[in-house]
Amino acid sequence: MIVVKIGGSRGIDLDAVVRDISARHKAGEKLVVVHGGSSLATELGEKLGHPPVFVTSLSGYTSRRTDRKTLEIFEMACAGRVNKDLVERFQRLGTRAVGLSGLDGRIWEGPRKAAIKVLHKGKRLVLRDDYTGKVERVNIPLLRALLSEGFLPVLCPPAASYEGEAVNVDGDRAAAATAAALQAETLVILSNVPGLLGKFPDESTLIPHIPAGEVERFMEVALDRMKKKVMGAAEALQAGVKRVIFADGRVEKPLEKALAGRGTVIGEKIGESHES
Repeated sequence: MIVVKIGGSRGIDLDAVVRDISARHKAGEKLVVVHGGSSLATELGEKLGHPPVFVTSLSGYTSRRTDRKTLEIFEMACAGRVNKDLVERFQRLGTRAVGLSGLDGRIWEGPRKAAIKVLHKGKRLVLRDDYTGKVERVNIPLLRALLSEGFLPVLCPPAASYEGEAVNVDGDRAAAATAAALQAETLVILSNVPGLLGKFPDESTLIPHIPAGEVERFMEVALDRMKKKVMGAAEALQAGVKRVIFADGRVEKPLEKALAGRGTVIGEKIGESHES
């Protein structure tokens, strides 16, 4: 079982990603796709006169401020345009893709954060009207039913709160929760960089391998959005996923190259579990 997270930033070769996933799906491999839509949501918000606001938590993580209007824009971009675009690309290749948000069937479920303490423009604020949450439960029976019938689930935020509200969740951490719940061997996170870089944006400083026990040490190396990816990797490994791979989504055959060890492999090295 492989869970593939496709980043929402510009530059990813979606056709190459879709071709690679489709080939493995047709060969009988079980896969689940998770994707974001941050870039399009930002673009759409600006066009609608509601540009995004990014805030930083007291622990140093940057995220999108999600008031109700921002949530609706994100739903339009991620669960609407991006999700259906990916499903269409898969369908054109004969892959039976089913596009769903985490809200559908409560595929992803967790608490809506009652209050968020953040730093914004140098001031400490407490946000109480935010629609963000964290995935704590994954609807495994629904996903396994789709997989058993030969479908390829294509998932994206938002998720469902325990009260049934739509809540924005981090896509990388949602992918990590999904991989853990499905007992996936590998989680691949594709983005517009070749992996975790020691000195961003210098791609020659790629870090090829991080042992599972040393993930926390690399939180200081990760910048901005990469911090959430490293956090998600740590959560996946702690829950039993054997390896998480940060890899380049801009290249031809990105999944094949990732599974061959191209990128940053966190946890077991490729082939390690078969050698021991």
